[in-house]
Amino acid sequence: MADESLSYCASEVRLNDPERFLTCLFAPAERREALFALYAFNQEIAKTRAVVSEPLLGEIRLTWWREAIAEIYEARPRQHAVVQALAEAVAAHDLTRAHFDRLIETRSRDLEPEAPADLPALLDYADGTAGTLTALCLEALGADSAVESVARPAGIAVALTGLIRAIPFHAREHWVNLPASLLDAHGVTLQEIFDLQRPPGLPKIVEALADLARQNLAEARAHRSAVPRPALAALLPLTLAEGHLRLLAKNGHDVFDARLAEKSPLAAWRLSWMAWRGRY
Repeated sequence: MADESLSYCASEVRLNDPERFLTCLFAPAERREALFALYAFNQEIAKTRAVVSEPLLGEIRLTWWREAIAEIYEARPRQHAVVQALAEAVAAHDLTRAHFDRLIETRSRDLEPEAPADLPALLDYADGTAGTLTALCLEALGADSAVESVARPAGIAVALTGLIRAIPFHAREHWVNLPASLLDAHGVTLQEIFDLQRPPGLPKIVEALADLARQNLAEARAHRSAVPRPALAALLPLTLAEGHLRLLAKNGHDVFDARLAEKSPLAAWRLSWMAWRGRY
């Protein structure tokens, strides 16, 4: 049952993205709804592949969102709960339109049947999705100066961790967002993953991606001084990503470990501890 005290966007984020919902609770109260709006918007476009039966319908759905964003910046937002909330966030915090456009454009790659060709392609996807979303969240929290140095590595770390955790789910949908070059290098076929097998090369691929996530996490943390305390909530997803990466290191980078899909019972405690310390 929905909590009547929550806005529509907050309820949607709590239901569909509970980890990010927790991080929003550490944002200043007056800016929290902007984060909920951004994360609800992200859900709307991220689920496109899952809710359409063919790519053309997905493109139509994303075009609707492109036009909706354009109309927000023309001060005539559509009558849609998420659009209305986004319009308020844009007006209140002067959010950069180019970030929205890039996020939607990058999500259109989800409709392509082919996996990313190589690591650079995957990293560009990670930056265009989670990196751009992080940039918007930093802007909403008044940390524009941190966007250039922190958003990209933070987003890549979170995106790669999320992609790793989603491999079993995506496989059931016959979709794998792993670089073709890595699959070939380690002798892993798409059909093996679709069949939920454990090909010997898969942990090596996961380890390579997890190592990249760890490197980007460390880079984002190296710029901590650029992030004002009120903006920490935009980067607290890194704390949760680190927990998932630790589990992967312990289990031999086994993506079929059911614990990876579970919400950590210590998540709220970890977030509270990091926020109290002014860290992420």
